[in-house]
Amino acid sequence: MAQTKPRVRIAPSPTGEPHVGTAYIALFNYLFARKNEGTFVLRIEDTDATRSTREYEEKVLDALKWCGLEWDEGPDVGGEYGPYRQSERKDIYRPYVDQIVEAGHGFKCFCTPERLDEMRAAQRAAGKPPKYDGHCLHLSAEEVKSRVDAGEPHVVRMKIPEEGVCKFTDAVYGEVEIPWDAVDMQVLLKADGMPTYHMANVVDDHLMKITHVARGEEWLASVPKHILIYKYLGLEPPVFMHLSLMRNADKSKLSKRKNPTSIPFYAGLGYLPEALMNFLGLFFIQIAEGEELLDMDELIARFDTENLSKAGAIFDIQKLDWLNGRWLREKLSEEEFLARVRDWAMHGDRLTQGLRLAQSRVQKFGELPDLTGFLLKSDLGLTAAHFEGLKKIDLNDCVEIIKEVAPALEALTEWNVETIEAELRAVSDKMDRKLRVFLPPLFVAMSGSARSLPLFDSMAILGRAAVRQRLKAAREVLEASLAA
Repeated sequence: MAQTKPRVRIAPSPTGEPHVGTAYIALFNYLFARKNEGTFVLRIEDTDATRSTREYEEKVLDALKWCGLEWDEGPDVGGEYGPYRQSERKDIYRPYVDQIVEAGHGFKCFCTPERLDEMRAAQRAAGKPPKYDGHCLHLSAEEVKSRVDAGEPHVVRMKIPEEGVCKFTDAVYGEVEIPWDAVDMQVLLKADGMPTYHMANVVDDHLMKITHVARGEEWLASVPKHILIYKYLGLEPPVFMHLSLMRNADKSKLSKRKNPTSIPFYAGLGYLPEALMNFLGLFFIQIAEGEELLDMDELIARFDTENLSKAGAIFDIQKLDWLNGRWLREKLSEEEFLARVRDWAMHGDRLTQGLRLAQSRVQKFGELPDLTGFLLKSDLGLTAAHFEGLKKIDLNDCVEIIKEVAPALEALTEWNVETIEAELRAVSDKMDRKLRVFLPPLFVAMSGSARSLPLFDSMAILGRAAVRQRLKAAREVLEASLAA
């Protein structure tokens, strides 16, 4: 029998800025598909209705397209196994959940959020890992029916073996054993009728005929749940491949709180997508010194799953800078270089928007670089001295303002001039600070100057990731000065 060509997928959740970790996993799946003449599928996992937005979905798709990744099936290109948004597949999942319950492998749980919070708090206090305690596991059929008929909110959970271990083979980690008592009675169907990630993941991978599931190692502990769901439904699981997490140089998990992680952030700084893919692709291949500069076709040719390592993939920004510099110098013609510079300057229409704001503030064109240049800079070169000239406010005050502003902006679901202004005014009121005192430190943090383009507009143009990074840099500079 002829071997089936692989079908792989990337399944991002549209709940925030597109992450370089998403590009890392997507690239692996893309290389795997192209090397083996398989199919690369993009599926939007938006079961979290409270956090998922169409705006973030568009950003994810745009970011992956910017990376040079093209999918064969997806929400924007269609395909034989659509729809490719889980929110549009709601009715598909329920029969599978019902099948699990009817076979005695799942049960309805009526526990309130308050009870679950108390349960987890008690478990933590006792030094135990929090997991469901089986409170509703043995309710009688009559009681279950009565409570359902009465309209009592409930979820559906899966049953877990009470003893033994789950044994499975991972294509990267080899033979893996996880005790069943370490596995939670996972919710399969939420009270609103939407499946959880775990249930939807299994059903979609089955119906979309996914042969290999390649994802980050943080999902390794969830494999027993997924294997059980496959077993309960009488289905064959795919091949699992769990890739090492991307980490900072200090081996800590790559996090936006420590370093920029947003793909648009790196695009805005002037990194080439080819260089970023080159950088990420080197985690999946073995090369000799001097062979680092590789385009996508060369990455595909050299790709081999036998070369995968369980060692952490270190996001070394200095190596990325080095690779990007080589791409700029060695891979682009003069004409391509000029064209890329123009595209970069207009990234997100930022220069056009900046110039429009600057028109009423200049007397001659020669003033424009000083006024708008901050929109294009990768590093403002901030020092404490930039903040010391501010009136009616000292360095401690500046730190306190930035500390309050950063999480407030992070919580915004929409990023535009209006929402930014409203939030900053709210923080100003909360801190009992007049705007003329509250805003100048933010002007400095964003532009390197207390006098610049309108602050709210500038933040909107810079984008969420750049604002986050500039606030972080300003806070670090100020705290270092105060500690000296």
